Amino acid sequence: MESTAKTKTCRGFTLLELMIVISIFLILVSIAVPQYRMALVRARESVLQQNLFDLRKLIGEYTLDKQKPPQSLDDLVQAGYLKMLPKDPMTSEANWVPHQIDDDTITSPDAQDQGGIDDVHSASGQISTRGDPYSDW
Repeated sequence: MESTAKTKTCRGFTLLELMIVISIFLILVSIAVPQYRMALVRARESVLQQNLFDLRKLIGEYTLDKQKPPQSLDDLVQAGYLKMLPKDPMTSEANWVPHQIDDDTITSPDAQDQGGIDDVHSASGQISTRGDPYSDW
């Protein structure tokens, strides 16, 4: 009668194999996370550029329609040009910094007494990926 030797079959991974897989995974994650964060920043910058473009366009339209510049950004909402002020994606608030018109650039005598805004900027003090502050855009 033959003796039946119990053969031990190992199922699973060795510690070395697990360490190699985990190391490869960590290397891939360390490459992917900064790329993901940079993509988020670029997306927010793109939204900021679009919001600034839209606000500047609406300020111009308001000025042409009313023959005077808006006194504040809230005038754009009250006149129906916007439903609500968009949020600055860099500050997550609707805290835009309006640029007041210089008295030298006003051509209408009525508008000289009232002033108004002709431009808008971000309230963020952060630096963009281009190297300039968002408040200069």
